[in-house]
Amino acid sequence: MRGRMPVRDEPGYVEHMATNRYFDRTFDCDAVKVLPGEYFVTTSDIVLVTVLGSCVTACVRDRDKGLGGMNHFMLPENGGEPSVLSSSARYGAYAMEVLLNHLLKLGARRSSLEAKVFGGGKVLASLTQAQVGEKNSEFVLNYLNTERIPIVAQDLLDIYPRKVYFFPVSGRVMMKKLVRVKNDTLIAREREYEARLRRDNVQGDIELFG
Repeated sequence: MRGRMPVRDEPGYVEHMATNRYFDRTFDCDAVKVLPGEYFVTTSDIVLVTVLGSCVTACVRDRDKGLGGMNHFMLPENGGEPSVLSSSARYGAYAMEVLLNHLLKLGARRSSLEAKVFGGGKVLASLTQAQVGEKNSEFVLNYLNTERIPIVAQDLLDIYPRKVYFFPVSGRVMMKKLVRVKNDTLIAREREYEARLRRDNVQGDIELFG
């Protein structure tokens, strides 16, 4: 196994644990809302919720132990310059590593991990030309394939925002495409997140673990 990157806050990285907890009356259980640049892992029977535009989420769980987590991330825009692509990919790798490392810390077995991935829609006009949704989708698929984590469900691309409910204990995911909803809050959050990524672009190298 190669060296694992520690889970910690570093300059240029913005992924952190979600803190927005509430009680979901629809499912009669505790819930955590995962916003752009956040992730959450749990061993409890709760629901993890996120709303996606151009961003993607990876819902990863240990199918044997029933523990899992969700992230919500976007690759920084690289302006189409190949020399900057590695920096963009490093951020995506960091977002995935934070989630996976925390799951392993809680006792997940790497050989038992499985993933469900969603998002990458063309919902922000400012990001459509840069094909951010496509790049996010391609990245998460390639990353999980490289790390040999099977993808058991996916819903990527298209033009609609998505609301995703993930139940880590059972592995159940419920997803709704927000076809008729104009979500100004979603757009504002992703634009702010995009601006933050541009401001705090990642530096340095990341070692993935095998």
